[in-house]
Amino acid sequence: MITAEEFTALTSPEVQRAIAEARGRDPLEVALDDRIPHARLVATQVKYLARAERKLPTYAAAQCILPPRAFEQASSEACAAAKLLSGDAALDLTCGLGVDALFLSRRFRRVVTLERDPVLAAVARRNFSGMGAANIEVVNASAEEYLARTDERFDWIYADPDRRGADGRKKVRLEECSPDIAALLPRLRELSERLCVKHSPLFDVDEAPRIYGPCRVEALSLADECKEVVVYADGSAPLLTATAIGRGSFSAEPGAAAALPAPGEFRPERYRWLVIPDVALQKIRLARLHLNGRAEMWSPNGFAFAGEEPRDILGRALAIERIEPYDPRRLRRELAGCGAELLKRDFPLPAEELMRRLGVHAGGERRLAFTKIGNDYWVIHLK
Repeated sequence: MITAEEFTALTSPEVQRAIAEARGRDPLEVALDDRIPHARLVATQVKYLARAERKLPTYAAAQCILPPRAFEQASSEACAAAKLLSGDAALDLTCGLGVDALFLSRRFRRVVTLERDPVLAAVARRNFSGMGAANIEVVNASAEEYLARTDERFDWIYADPDRRGADGRKKVRLEECSPDIAALLPRLRELSERLCVKHSPLFDVDEAPRIYGPCRVEALSLADECKEVVVYADGSAPLLTATAIGRGSFSAEPGAAAALPAPGEFRPERYRWLVIPDVALQKIRLARLHLNGRAEMWSPNGFAFAGEEPRDILGRALAIERIEPYDPRRLRRELAGCGAELLKRDFPLPAEELMRRLGVHAGGERRLAFTKIGNDYWVIHLK
């Protein structure tokens, strides 16, 4: 985290001009340039502003101040935009860099956001001003302090608890995060009937009803990487949703299921397409239901197979050349020295070990997928 002195330096016109002039340069080169005032601070901002052009384009365009740890922990703008909350007033318990608060401000008349670190609170105020978000009030207080003294009611309360302990290790269980939302629930429900909480992508979705009661749970993915699990405890009917940002969503009630084919029904000659479900579907355990009638899956985390190319799915469909039993000796004779892309699901060997055993290296035009169905291992040659 930056210090108060560093924040003062970063807000000076001289340093802001230096940052603007150095953008696009190698940060290491900038740090060693003795002509630049506060060169180390400028270099750090140049580095993170370059990274922000994809993750936080609004922040990059406004040349916001980006403390490294806050940047690493922040939601991307794409994920923040996917949380479809709206109303008159919102309370954000965990400001940080303020990305979620910024997007809440576009859907609410007023947003109150809490930041317990005074320097980060000052950074957030300056950044919001630079981005023209005039309806956000940044309060320098912890969630516990603020909730103890306010009686204001809000349409929504939002939280993205800090998942790093004092030792820097990541936490997954909600009760270990800060603030402890589970402990604060009774007070939160006195101030709002609607609560939205962002969880780690490692969060077990089955824990949500235990903690919150009936709720909606959504897994968000971006570029086939699960970014977060969001819980909406707003009194609506329980629902599970997988959202691949920019591609679409699929929802189902908890308990809905598709029949699992028996391993003995796997007949390779029937299939012309390998289907890789989006990770959001697998996280929320809806992959088989989403593909029901269009592709067959033998395990929740495996590949699916189809005779015809499936349309309008959350995932990728790859044309199959042939499917055969996994025979490492035969494959090694066929592939030795080749470059190949290897895909694997429900297969016991790490990709690096598999490449070593087959004598292949990364790259090239060959694509192969490896999986286990029942007690049998298979290799799928892709076109």
